[in-house]
Amino acid sequence: MERPLIDLKLYKLTYQDIGQMDFYVRYYDNEVKAIDDNPTIGIILCSDKKDTIVKYSVLNDNKNLFASKYQLYLPTEEELAMEIEKQKEEKK
Repeated sequence: MERPLIDLKLYKLTYQDIGQMDFYVRYYDNEVKAIDDNPTIGIILCSDKKDTIVKYSVLNDNKNLFASKYQLYLPTEEELAMEIEKQKEEKK
């Protein structure tokens, strides 16, 4: 079973945030994860992201640490539909 660890930040991502998530993932892997579980995934959602930090943040060759920008409000159904269509067009 895959269990992501999620951390929400209300500011730009820092190296300290990456280190904190590294600690969470390592702790979960060593103390909680069952032998037959999939690798633990660490996800950091922040109001602003810096791709350089995210790009070089990996745990011992494990590329399961992600950061993403999020919005402080829920989009409307119409906004979500428009975003889905936009993503489809970009993939073509």
